[in-house]
Amino acid sequence: MQKHNGMRPHDVVILLKLVTCNIHWTMQGLADSLHISIGEVSKAMNRNCVTGLVNPAKNRVNKLALREFLVHGLKYVFPPQIGGSSRGIATAHSAPPVNQRIAANGENYVWKYYKGTRRGNAIVPLYPQIPKFIENEPELYELLAIVDTLRTGKKREIDIAIEELDKRLNNYGSHKY
Repeated sequence: MQKHNGMRPHDVVILLKLVTCNIHWTMQGLADSLHISIGEVSKAMNRNCVTGLVNPAKNRVNKLALREFLVHGLKYVFPPQIGGSSRGIATAHSAPPVNQRIAANGENYVWKYYKGTRRGNAIVPLYPQIPKFIENEPELYELLAIVDTLRTGKKREIDIAIEELDKRLNNYGSHKY
């Protein structure tokens, strides 16, 4: 039996990446696309298997367990760290898909990044490399924005984020949003 020493924030990013991947993926492919070492990907996958978020026999994400964790547990395990105004990349309800369904209330959130084009309150991303690779990962970007909405949002924003999350999880493997 494997020992579980708790999840790391990048474990969640890897799970979300798997949701956007084709069924056939490799550890090296995950490592390259997320700017993380293959050793860390392997450790994260082991932790995700121990928690039941990944089915080790099929190497597939357990959609129901992931949904439950993201909706009900993530903000307690990885609470948002919000800083002052900064330039960066829009996230949470300031980014697609949530911002397409709700009017901005003047409170914007961003991942601080020198190449970013938006201003808002800086949220520390789950994994520091996110701003560096996210422009090439539109599906993953939306999932990460949804996750940040679940961590920072108010009731209405969270309800929209849950609907958007459900769409993506229900289509896991088909890529039809």
